[in-house]
Amino acid sequence: MRNFIRRFSAVPVALLAVGLLAGPAAANHDRPSPGAPGIGDRLFPTLGNGGYDARHYTLSLRYPTAERVQTVVGVLTMDAKATKSLSRFNLDFDGFAISAVWVDGRSAAFSVQDEELVITPRKPLRDGERFTATVNYISGPYLYTPDFDPNNPVGLLPFGWFTTQDGSVTAGQPDLSHTIYPVNDHTADKATYSFVIDVPAGTTAAANGVLTSRRTSGGRTVWRYEMRQPMASQLIQVAVGQLDIIDQGRSRGVPLRDVVASTIADDPPVQAGLSHTDEHMEYMTSFVGRYPFDVYGILAADELFAYALETQTLSLHPGFVVDETQFPPEFAQPVLVHELAHQWFGDDLALAEWSDLWLSEGHATWYEGHYADEVFAIGWVDRMHAAYEEANQLRADFGPVARPSGNDFLTLFSNNVYDGGGLVLYALHNRVGERRFYEIERTWAQRFSGQSPSTWDFILHAAKVSRDPGVIPFLARWVFGDTVPPMPGHPDWVSPPATEAAAATARSSAARSLEVARLIKR
Repeated sequence: MRNFIRRFSAVPVALLAVGLLAGPAAANHDRPSPGAPGIGDRLFPTLGNGGYDARHYTLSLRYPTAERVQTVVGVLTMDAKATKSLSRFNLDFDGFAISAVWVDGRSAAFSVQDEELVITPRKPLRDGERFTATVNYISGPYLYTPDFDPNNPVGLLPFGWFTTQDGSVTAGQPDLSHTIYPVNDHTADKATYSFVIDVPAGTTAAANGVLTSRRTSGGRTVWRYEMRQPMASQLIQVAVGQLDIIDQGRSRGVPLRDVVASTIADDPPVQAGLSHTDEHMEYMTSFVGRYPFDVYGILAADELFAYALETQTLSLHPGFVVDETQFPPEFAQPVLVHELAHQWFGDDLALAEWSDLWLSEGHATWYEGHYADEVFAIGWVDRMHAAYEEANQLRADFGPVARPSGNDFLTLFSNNVYDGGGLVLYALHNRVGERRFYEIERTWAQRFSGQSPSTWDFILHAAKVSRDPGVIPFLARWVFGDTVPPMPGHPDWVSPPATEAAAATARSSAARSLEVARLIKR
Protein backbone atom coordinates (compact mmCIF):
# COMPACT_ATOMS: atom_id res chain seq x y z
CA MET A 1 0.00 0.00 0.00
CA ARG A 2 2.85 2.44 0.66
CA ASN A 3 3.99 2.17 -2.97
CA PHE A 4 0.50 3.06 -4.24
CA ILE A 5 0.27 6.01 -1.86
CA ARG A 6 3.48 7.48 -3.24
CA ARG A 7 2.12 7.30 -6.77
CA PHE A 8 -0.97 9.43 -6.16
CA SER A 9 0.40 12.78 -5.05
CA ALA A 10 -2.91 14.54 -5.74
CA VAL A 11 -4.83 12.44 -3.22
CA PRO A 12 -3.88 14.47 -0.10
CA VAL A 13 -5.43 17.61 -1.61
CA ALA A 14 -8.72 15.81 -2.17
CA LEU A 15 -8.62 14.30 1.27
CA LEU A 16 -7.95 17.70 2.82
CA ALA A 17 -11.06 19.09 1.14
CA VAL A 18 -13.12 16.20 2.43
CA GLY A 19 -11.70 16.70 5.89
CA LEU A 20 -12.71 20.37 5.92
CA LEU A 21 -16.26 19.37 5.08
CA ALA A 22 -16.35 16.67 7.76
CA GLY A 23 -15.07 18.48 10.81
CA PRO A 24 -17.35 16.83 13.42
CA ALA A 25 -16.53 13.33 12.17
CA ALA A 26 -12.81 14.13 12.28
CA ALA A 27 -13.21 15.33 15.86
CA ASN A 28 -14.96 12.08 16.80
CA HIS A 29 -11.96 10.18 15.47
CA ASP A 30 -9.90 11.51 18.38
CA ARG A 31 -12.49 10.62 20.98
CA PRO A 32 -11.07 7.83 23.24
CA SER A 33 -12.56 4.40 22.60
CA PRO A 34 -11.70 0.81 23.56
CA GLY A 35 -8.86 -0.98 21.79
CA ALA A 36 -9.92 -3.98 19.73
CA PRO A 37 -9.82 -7.37 21.51
CA GLY A 38 -8.16 -8.97 18.45
CA ILE A 39 -5.62 -7.92 15.86
CA GLY A 40 -7.78 -9.16 12.97
CA ASP A 41 -6.13 -12.49 12.13
CA ARG A 42 -8.30 -14.65 9.84
CA LEU A 43 -7.48 -17.87 11.73
CA PHE A 44 -7.26 -16.42 15.27
CA PRO A 45 -9.74 -13.52 15.37
CA THR A 46 -9.31 -12.76 19.08
CA LEU A 47 -5.52 -13.19 19.20
CA GLY A 48 -3.49 -10.03 19.70
CA ASN A 49 -5.07 -6.66 20.41
CA GLY A 50 -5.68 -3.40 18.60
CA GLY A 51 -5.03 0.20 19.56
CA TYR A 52 -1.35 0.08 20.52
CA ASP A 53 2.07 -1.13 19.43
CA ALA A 54 4.10 -3.05 22.01
CA ARG A 55 7.74 -1.91 21.96
CA HIS A 56 9.44 -3.71 24.86
CA TYR A 57 8.52 -6.28 27.49
CA THR A 58 10.31 -6.85 30.79
CA LEU A 59 9.34 -10.24 32.16
CA SER A 60 10.28 -10.85 35.80
CA LEU A 61 9.63 -14.35 37.14
CA ARG A 62 10.19 -15.76 40.61
CA TYR A 63 10.29 -19.54 40.97
CA PRO A 64 9.78 -20.19 44.70
CA THR A 65 11.21 -23.73 44.62
CA ALA A 66 13.20 -26.05 42.41
CA GLU A 67 10.16 -28.28 41.80
CA ARG A 68 9.09 -28.93 38.23
CA VAL A 69 5.44 -28.01 38.87
CA GLN A 70 4.92 -24.85 40.91
CA THR A 71 3.15 -21.51 40.97
CA VAL A 72 5.41 -18.83 39.55
CA VAL A 73 5.00 -15.19 40.52
CA GLY A 74 5.42 -12.81 37.58
CA VAL A 75 5.61 -9.12 36.88
CA LEU A 76 5.12 -8.06 33.26
CA THR A 77 6.03 -4.54 32.20
CA MET A 78 5.10 -3.48 28.68
CA ASP A 79 6.37 -0.29 27.07
CA ALA A 80 4.02 0.60 24.22
CA LYS A 81 2.73 3.36 21.97
CA ALA A 82 -0.96 4.06 21.47
CA THR A 83 -2.02 3.96 17.81
CA LYS A 84 -5.39 5.56 18.59
CA SER A 85 -6.92 7.39 21.52
CA LEU A 86 -7.72 4.65 24.05
CA SER A 87 -10.29 4.59 26.83
CA ARG A 88 -9.11 1.05 27.62
CA PHE A 89 -6.93 -1.63 26.06
CA ASN A 90 -6.38 -5.37 26.27
CA LEU A 91 -3.60 -7.87 26.76
CA ASP A 92 -4.05 -11.58 26.06
CA PHE A 93 -3.85 -13.67 29.24
CA ASP A 94 -4.88 -17.18 30.24
CA GLY A 95 -2.62 -17.84 33.23
CA PHE A 96 -3.76 -18.43 36.80
CA ALA A 97 -4.65 -14.95 38.08
CA ILE A 98 -3.98 -11.20 37.95
CA SER A 99 -3.45 -9.38 41.25
CA ALA A 100 -2.75 -5.76 40.24
CA VAL A 101 -2.27 -3.51 37.20
CA TRP A 102 -0.66 -0.08 36.80
CA VAL A 103 -0.51 2.26 33.82
CA ASP A 104 2.28 4.82 33.96
CA GLY A 105 2.74 4.11 37.66
CA ARG A 106 -0.89 4.64 38.63
CA SER A 107 -3.18 1.77 39.59
CA ALA A 108 -5.66 0.86 36.87
CA ALA A 109 -8.98 -0.97 36.85
CA PHE A 110 -8.91 -4.39 35.19
CA SER A 111 -10.93 -7.51 34.49
CA VAL A 112 -10.19 -10.87 32.84
CA GLN A 113 -12.75 -12.02 30.28
CA ASP A 114 -12.32 -14.96 27.91
CA GLU A 115 -8.50 -14.88 27.82
CA GLU A 116 -8.52 -11.06 27.60
CA LEU A 117 -7.04 -8.85 30.30
CA VAL A 118 -9.02 -5.60 29.92
CA ILE A 119 -7.21 -2.59 31.41
CA THR A 120 -8.85 0.78 32.03
CA PRO A 121 -6.30 3.49 32.92
CA ARG A 122 -7.27 6.37 35.17
CA LYS A 123 -7.15 8.73 32.24
CA PRO A 124 -7.43 7.93 28.53
CA LEU A 125 -4.32 7.47 26.43
CA ARG A 126 -3.86 9.85 23.51
CA ASP A 127 -3.13 8.70 19.98
CA GLY A 128 0.66 8.47 19.66
CA GLU A 129 1.25 8.54 23.44
CA ARG A 130 3.92 6.27 24.85
CA PHE A 131 2.86 4.45 28.00
CA THR A 132 3.92 1.69 30.38
CA ALA A 133 1.64 -1.05 31.67
CA THR A 134 2.72 -3.21 34.62
CA VAL A 135 0.87 -6.39 35.54
CA ASN A 136 1.35 -8.56 38.63
CA TYR A 137 0.23 -12.10 37.90
CA ILE A 138 0.76 -15.75 38.68
CA SER A 139 1.03 -18.72 36.37
CA GLY A 140 3.26 -21.80 36.13
CA PRO A 141 4.23 -24.95 34.25
CA TYR A 142 1.88 -27.90 33.99
CA LEU A 143 2.92 -31.53 34.42
CA TYR A 144 3.56 -33.09 31.03
CA THR A 145 3.41 -36.88 30.84
CA PRO A 146 4.09 -38.32 27.37
CA ASP A 147 1.05 -40.19 26.04
CA PHE A 148 2.42 -42.66 23.54
CA ASP A 149 -0.79 -43.54 21.71
CA PRO A 150 -0.55 -44.14 17.93
CA ASN A 151 -4.15 -43.02 17.60
CA ASN A 152 -3.51 -39.74 19.40
CA PRO A 153 -0.46 -37.87 18.05
CA VAL A 154 -1.38 -34.84 20.16
CA GLY A 155 -0.33 -36.85 23.22
CA LEU A 156 3.31 -36.20 22.27
CA LEU A 157 2.80 -32.54 21.40
CA PRO A 158 2.92 -30.49 24.61
CA PHE A 159 2.80 -26.73 24.18
CA GLY A 160 2.60 -23.73 26.47
CA TRP A 161 4.57 -23.95 29.74
CA PHE A 162 5.29 -27.60 30.47
CA THR A 163 7.58 -29.77 32.55
CA THR A 164 10.53 -31.85 31.43
CA GLN A 165 12.57 -34.35 33.42
CA ASP A 166 15.03 -31.57 34.21
CA GLY A 167 12.63 -28.69 34.96
CA SER A 168 10.36 -26.77 32.59
CA VAL A 169 10.43 -25.09 29.18
CA THR A 170 8.09 -22.91 27.15
CA ALA A 171 6.62 -23.45 23.68
CA GLY A 172 4.07 -20.76 22.84
CA GLN A 173 3.41 -21.56 19.18
CA PRO A 174 0.95 -20.65 17.83
CA ASP A 175 -1.36 -19.09 20.46
CA LEU A 176 -0.25 -20.19 23.93
CA SER A 177 2.32 -17.62 25.02
CA HIS A 178 -0.43 -15.75 26.86
CA THR A 179 -0.80 -18.80 29.11
CA ILE A 180 2.73 -17.96 30.26
CA TYR A 181 2.50 -14.17 30.65
CA PRO A 182 0.20 -11.27 29.68
CA VAL A 183 1.12 -10.16 26.16
CA ASN A 184 -0.13 -8.84 22.85
CA ASP A 185 0.05 -12.41 21.62
CA HIS A 186 0.29 -12.09 17.87
CA THR A 187 3.30 -12.54 15.63
CA ALA A 188 2.60 -9.24 13.81
CA ASP A 189 3.42 -7.15 16.93
CA LYS A 190 7.07 -7.84 17.68
CA ALA A 191 8.96 -6.29 20.59
CA THR A 192 12.31 -6.48 22.34
CA TYR A 193 12.54 -8.29 25.68
CA SER A 194 14.31 -8.24 29.03
CA PHE A 195 14.12 -11.30 31.30
CA VAL A 196 14.74 -11.31 35.06
CA ILE A 197 14.46 -14.85 36.41
CA ASP A 198 14.80 -15.44 40.16
CA VAL A 199 15.40 -19.10 41.09
CA PRO A 200 16.80 -21.10 44.01
CA ALA A 201 20.59 -21.23 44.00
CA GLY A 202 21.81 -24.26 42.08
CA THR A 203 19.00 -23.97 39.53
CA THR A 204 19.80 -22.73 36.04
CA ALA A 205 17.61 -20.28 34.11
CA ALA A 206 17.94 -19.66 30.38
CA ALA A 207 16.00 -17.37 28.06
CA ASN A 208 16.12 -15.79 24.64
CA GLY A 209 19.03 -13.51 23.88
CA VAL A 210 22.23 -12.70 25.71
CA LEU A 211 22.98 -13.44 29.37
CA THR A 212 23.87 -10.05 30.84
CA SER A 213 24.29 -10.94 34.52
CA ARG A 214 23.94 -13.67 37.13
CA ARG A 215 24.02 -12.90 40.83
CA THR A 216 23.59 -15.21 43.82
CA SER A 217 22.63 -13.98 47.26
CA GLY A 218 20.68 -15.38 50.18
CA GLY A 219 20.28 -18.81 48.63
CA ARG A 220 18.81 -17.47 45.39
CA THR A 221 20.18 -16.61 41.95
CA VAL A 222 18.87 -13.93 39.60
CA TRP A 223 19.56 -14.46 35.90
CA ARG A 224 19.15 -11.58 33.45
CA TYR A 225 18.86 -11.90 29.66
CA GLU A 226 18.35 -9.33 26.91
CA MET A 227 16.69 -10.05 23.56
CA ARG A 228 17.80 -6.90 21.75
CA GLN A 229 16.20 -7.61 18.38
CA PRO A 230 12.39 -7.66 18.05
CA MET A 231 10.72 -10.99 18.78
CA ALA A 232 7.23 -12.38 18.26
CA SER A 233 5.53 -13.59 21.43
CA GLN A 234 5.20 -17.18 20.15
CA LEU A 235 9.02 -17.45 20.11
CA ILE A 236 9.65 -16.81 23.81
CA GLN A 237 11.80 -19.32 25.68
CA VAL A 238 12.19 -19.56 29.44
CA ALA A 239 13.88 -22.79 30.54
CA VAL A 240 14.51 -23.45 34.23
CA GLY A 241 15.89 -26.53 35.96
CA GLN A 242 18.95 -28.73 36.21
CA LEU A 243 20.64 -27.47 33.06
CA ASP A 244 24.19 -26.94 31.83
CA ILE A 245 25.07 -23.90 29.73
CA ILE A 246 27.82 -24.94 27.32
CA ASP A 247 30.01 -22.42 25.49
CA GLN A 248 30.55 -23.70 21.95
CA GLY A 249 32.78 -20.87 20.71
CA ARG A 250 31.86 -18.65 17.79
CA SER A 251 30.72 -19.16 14.21
CA ARG A 252 30.81 -16.34 11.64
CA GLY A 253 31.25 -14.01 14.59
CA VAL A 254 28.16 -15.37 16.34
CA PRO A 255 28.60 -16.70 19.91
CA LEU A 256 27.26 -20.24 20.21
CA ARG A 257 25.92 -21.55 23.50
CA ASP A 258 23.84 -24.62 24.13
CA VAL A 259 21.58 -25.28 27.11
CA VAL A 260 21.43 -29.00 27.89
CA ALA A 261 19.80 -31.10 30.59
CA SER A 262 22.52 -31.90 33.11
CA THR A 263 21.60 -35.59 33.02
CA ILE A 264 22.70 -35.89 29.39
CA ALA A 265 25.16 -33.01 28.92
CA ASP A 266 28.27 -35.16 29.45
CA ASP A 267 27.15 -38.02 27.19
CA PRO A 268 29.60 -38.31 24.25
CA PRO A 269 26.78 -39.06 21.72
CA VAL A 270 25.00 -35.88 22.85
CA GLN A 271 28.18 -33.84 22.63
CA ALA A 272 28.73 -35.23 19.14
CA GLY A 273 25.20 -34.30 18.13
CA LEU A 274 25.71 -30.74 19.37
CA SER A 275 29.02 -30.30 17.55
CA HIS A 276 27.60 -29.48 14.11
CA THR A 277 26.18 -25.99 14.66
CA ASP A 278 29.27 -24.29 13.21
CA GLU A 279 28.90 -26.10 9.88
CA HIS A 280 25.14 -25.50 9.93
CA MET A 281 25.72 -21.78 10.48
CA GLU A 282 28.22 -21.70 7.62
CA TYR A 283 25.71 -23.48 5.40
CA MET A 284 22.88 -21.04 6.14
CA THR A 285 24.91 -17.83 5.96
CA SER A 286 26.35 -18.90 2.60
CA PHE A 287 22.83 -18.76 1.16
CA VAL A 288 21.02 -16.00 3.04
CA GLY A 289 23.72 -13.83 4.60
CA ARG A 290 24.46 -12.58 8.08
CA TYR A 291 22.83 -14.28 11.06
CA PRO A 292 20.29 -11.73 12.41
CA PHE A 293 20.74 -12.08 16.21
CA ASP A 294 23.40 -11.74 18.91
CA VAL A 295 23.71 -15.41 19.85
CA TYR A 296 22.50 -18.87 18.88
CA GLY A 297 22.22 -22.26 20.50
CA ILE A 298 20.28 -25.45 21.05
CA LEU A 299 18.11 -26.17 24.09
CA ALA A 300 18.18 -29.95 24.57
CA ALA A 301 15.52 -30.95 27.09
CA ASP A 302 15.46 -34.35 28.77
CA GLU A 303 11.94 -35.26 27.69
CA LEU A 304 10.09 -37.13 24.95
CA PHE A 305 8.04 -34.89 22.67
CA ALA A 306 7.57 -35.12 18.94
CA TYR A 307 8.69 -31.76 17.59
CA ALA A 308 11.41 -29.14 17.63
CA LEU A 309 10.65 -25.42 17.90
CA GLU A 310 12.48 -22.32 16.67
CA THR A 311 12.33 -20.31 19.90
CA GLN A 312 14.40 -17.25 19.04
CA THR A 313 18.17 -17.65 19.53
CA LEU A 314 17.63 -20.89 21.51
CA SER A 315 15.91 -23.64 19.51
CA LEU A 316 14.00 -26.16 21.61
CA HIS A 317 14.68 -29.85 20.92
CA PRO A 318 13.93 -33.07 22.78
CA GLY A 319 17.20 -34.56 23.98
CA PHE A 320 17.02 -37.59 21.70
CA VAL A 321 17.45 -35.41 18.60
CA VAL A 322 21.04 -34.56 19.58
CA ASP A 323 21.88 -38.07 20.82
CA GLU A 324 23.53 -39.82 17.89
CA THR A 325 22.88 -43.25 19.39
CA GLN A 326 19.12 -42.61 19.47
CA PHE A 327 18.56 -40.49 16.38
CA PRO A 328 20.82 -41.07 13.35
CA PRO A 329 22.67 -37.97 12.07
CA GLU A 330 21.04 -38.21 8.64
CA PHE A 331 17.70 -37.48 10.36
CA ALA A 332 18.89 -35.29 13.24
CA GLN A 333 21.14 -32.82 11.46
CA PRO A 334 18.52 -31.72 8.88
CA VAL A 335 16.15 -31.08 11.81
CA LEU A 336 18.80 -28.89 13.45
CA VAL A 337 19.27 -27.01 10.16
CA HIS A 338 15.48 -26.59 9.87
CA GLU A 339 15.31 -24.80 13.24
CA LEU A 340 18.40 -22.71 12.48
CA ALA A 341 16.85 -21.66 9.15
CA HIS A 342 13.82 -20.48 11.11
CA GLN A 343 15.99 -17.89 12.86
CA TRP A 344 15.83 -16.01 9.54
CA PHE A 345 12.49 -17.31 8.27
CA GLY A 346 9.84 -17.22 11.00
CA ASP A 347 11.85 -15.41 13.68
CA ASP A 348 13.66 -12.39 12.23
CA LEU A 349 11.04 -12.38 9.48
CA ALA A 350 7.94 -13.21 11.49
CA LEU A 351 4.43 -13.63 10.09
CA ALA A 352 1.93 -10.91 9.21
CA GLU A 353 -0.83 -13.40 10.02
CA TRP A 354 -1.05 -17.13 10.69
CA SER A 355 -2.22 -17.87 7.14
CA ASP A 356 1.36 -16.95 6.15
CA LEU A 357 2.81 -19.91 8.05
CA TRP A 358 4.06 -21.48 4.81
CA LEU A 359 6.57 -18.62 4.52
CA SER A 360 8.18 -19.86 7.73
CA GLU A 361 7.83 -23.63 7.38
CA GLY A 362 8.32 -23.75 3.61
CA HIS A 363 11.63 -21.90 3.82
CA ALA A 364 12.88 -23.99 6.74
CA THR A 365 11.90 -27.14 4.82
CA TRP A 366 13.78 -25.88 1.75
CA TYR A 367 17.10 -25.51 3.60
CA GLU A 368 16.56 -28.66 5.65
CA GLY A 369 15.92 -30.65 2.46
CA HIS A 370 18.84 -29.21 0.54
CA TYR A 371 21.19 -29.88 3.44
CA ALA A 372 19.96 -33.49 3.66
CA ASP A 373 20.53 -33.87 -0.07
CA GLU A 374 23.98 -32.29 -0.07
CA VAL A 375 25.37 -33.98 3.05
CA PHE A 376 23.48 -37.28 3.24
CA ALA A 377 22.33 -37.79 -0.37
CA ILE A 378 18.66 -37.80 0.65
CA GLY A 379 17.13 -36.74 -2.65
CA TRP A 380 15.47 -33.32 -2.58
CA VAL A 381 13.93 -33.61 -6.03
CA ASP A 382 12.47 -37.00 -5.09
CA ARG A 383 10.97 -35.42 -1.97
CA MET A 384 9.44 -32.62 -4.05
CA HIS A 385 8.08 -35.13 -6.55
CA ALA A 386 6.36 -37.01 -3.73
CA ALA A 387 5.01 -33.71 -2.35
CA TYR A 388 3.64 -32.80 -5.78
CA GLU A 389 1.83 -36.12 -6.07
CA GLU A 390 0.21 -35.45 -2.68
CA ALA A 391 -0.50 -31.76 -3.27
CA ASN A 392 -4.10 -31.89 -4.52
CA GLN A 393 -5.15 -34.14 -1.66
CA LEU A 394 -3.45 -31.93 0.91
CA ARG A 395 -5.14 -28.83 -0.48
CA ALA A 396 -8.50 -30.57 -0.34
CA ASP A 397 -7.87 -31.67 3.25
CA PHE A 398 -6.31 -28.48 4.63
CA GLY A 399 -6.93 -25.63 2.20
CA PRO A 400 -4.54 -23.75 -0.12
CA VAL A 401 -0.94 -23.44 1.03
CA ALA A 402 -1.35 -19.78 2.08
CA ARG A 403 -4.95 -20.12 3.25
CA PRO A 404 -5.25 -22.97 5.78
CA SER A 405 -8.84 -24.04 6.36
CA GLY A 406 -8.67 -23.99 10.17
CA ASN A 407 -6.61 -23.13 13.23
CA ASP A 408 -6.61 -26.51 14.98
CA PHE A 409 -3.06 -27.80 15.31
CA LEU A 410 -3.30 -30.71 12.87
CA THR A 411 -4.78 -28.48 10.16
CA LEU A 412 -2.59 -25.41 10.62
CA PHE A 413 0.63 -27.47 10.88
CA SER A 414 -0.22 -30.03 8.22
CA ASN A 415 2.37 -31.10 5.67
CA ASN A 416 0.69 -28.64 3.32
CA VAL A 417 2.80 -25.83 4.82
CA TYR A 418 5.99 -27.91 5.22
CA ASP A 419 6.64 -29.88 2.04
CA GLY A 420 3.78 -27.98 0.37
CA GLY A 421 5.51 -24.70 1.19
CA GLY A 422 8.83 -26.10 0.02
CA LEU A 423 7.11 -27.13 -3.22
CA VAL A 424 6.07 -23.50 -3.86
CA LEU A 425 9.71 -22.43 -3.51
CA TYR A 426 10.81 -25.29 -5.76
CA ALA A 427 8.37 -24.08 -8.44
CA LEU A 428 9.70 -20.51 -8.10
CA HIS A 429 13.29 -21.79 -8.29
CA ASN A 430 12.52 -23.70 -11.47
CA ARG A 431 10.87 -20.65 -13.05
CA VAL A 432 13.50 -17.99 -12.26
CA GLY A 433 16.65 -20.12 -12.08
CA GLU A 434 19.20 -20.77 -9.33
CA ARG A 435 20.95 -17.39 -9.37
CA ARG A 436 17.78 -15.31 -9.31
CA PHE A 437 16.18 -17.55 -6.70
CA TYR A 438 18.96 -17.09 -4.16
CA GLU A 439 19.06 -13.38 -4.93
CA ILE A 440 15.36 -13.33 -3.98
CA GLU A 441 16.15 -15.26 -0.80
CA ARG A 442 19.04 -13.07 0.36
CA THR A 443 17.30 -9.80 -0.35
CA TRP A 444 14.06 -11.06 1.23
CA ALA A 445 15.93 -11.79 4.46
CA GLN A 446 17.68 -8.40 4.38
CA ARG A 447 14.84 -6.14 3.25
CA PHE A 448 12.30 -7.35 5.82
CA SER A 449 14.69 -7.99 8.72
CA GLY A 450 12.94 -7.40 12.06
CA GLN A 451 9.50 -7.19 10.44
CA SER A 452 6.42 -9.38 9.95
CA PRO A 453 5.93 -9.56 6.17
CA SER A 454 3.03 -11.22 4.38
CA THR A 455 2.60 -13.69 1.54
CA TRP A 456 1.85 -10.79 -0.80
CA ASP A 457 5.02 -9.05 0.34
CA PHE A 458 6.95 -12.14 -0.75
CA ILE A 459 5.14 -12.43 -4.08
CA LEU A 460 5.78 -8.78 -4.99
CA HIS A 461 9.38 -9.00 -3.76
CA ALA A 462 10.04 -12.11 -5.87
CA ALA A 463 8.60 -10.41 -8.97
CA LYS A 464 10.68 -7.28 -8.41
CA VAL A 465 13.98 -9.07 -7.81
CA SER A 466 13.48 -11.56 -10.65
CA ARG A 467 12.41 -8.72 -12.99
CA ASP A 468 9.56 -10.98 -14.03
CA PRO A 469 6.05 -9.54 -13.47
CA GLY A 470 4.63 -12.91 -14.46
CA VAL A 471 5.85 -14.21 -11.11
CA ILE A 472 2.90 -12.44 -9.46
CA PRO A 473 0.10 -14.54 -11.01
CA PHE A 474 2.41 -17.57 -11.03
CA LEU A 475 2.98 -17.52 -7.25
CA ALA A 476 -0.60 -16.46 -6.53
CA ARG A 477 -1.85 -19.66 -8.22
CA TRP A 478 0.67 -21.73 -6.29
CA VAL A 479 -0.18 -20.40 -2.84
CA PHE A 480 -3.90 -19.58 -3.15
CA GLY A 481 -5.08 -22.20 -5.64
CA ASP A 482 -7.34 -25.11 -4.64
CA THR A 483 -5.38 -27.37 -6.99
CA VAL A 484 -1.66 -27.51 -7.69
CA PRO A 485 -0.45 -25.84 -10.93
CA PRO A 486 1.89 -27.59 -13.42
CA MET A 487 5.48 -27.82 -12.16
CA PRO A 488 8.01 -25.93 -14.31
CA GLY A 489 10.69 -28.26 -15.64
CA HIS A 490 8.66 -31.38 -14.85
CA PRO A 491 5.82 -31.69 -17.38
CA ASP A 492 5.51 -35.38 -16.49
CA TRP A 493 4.68 -34.74 -12.81
CA VAL A 494 1.07 -35.50 -11.95
CA SER A 495 -0.98 -34.89 -8.82
CA PRO A 496 -4.12 -37.04 -8.82
CA PRO A 497 -7.43 -35.29 -8.11
CA ALA A 498 -8.34 -35.29 -4.43
CA THR A 499 -10.62 -38.02 -3.16
CA GLU A 500 -12.95 -37.56 -0.19
CA ALA A 501 -11.01 -35.60 2.40
CA ALA A 502 -8.61 -37.83 4.32
CA ALA A 503 -8.43 -37.89 8.12
CA ALA A 504 -6.25 -35.03 9.30
CA THR A 505 -4.16 -37.21 11.59
CA ALA A 506 -3.21 -39.51 8.70
CA ARG A 507 -1.55 -36.72 6.76
CA SER A 508 -0.43 -34.26 9.38
CA SER A 509 3.16 -33.45 10.20
CA ALA A 510 2.23 -34.35 13.76
CA ALA A 511 1.52 -37.92 12.73
CA ARG A 512 4.86 -38.05 10.94
CA SER A 513 6.54 -36.81 14.09
CA LEU A 514 4.82 -39.60 15.99
CA GLU A 515 6.41 -42.14 13.68
CA VAL A 516 9.82 -40.64 14.46
CA ALA A 517 9.09 -40.73 18.19
CA ARG A 518 8.15 -44.41 17.90
CA LEU A 519 11.67 -45.14 16.64
CA ILE A 520 13.35 -43.63 19.68
CA LYS A 521 10.87 -44.47 22.45
CA ARG A 522 12.80 -45.29 25.59
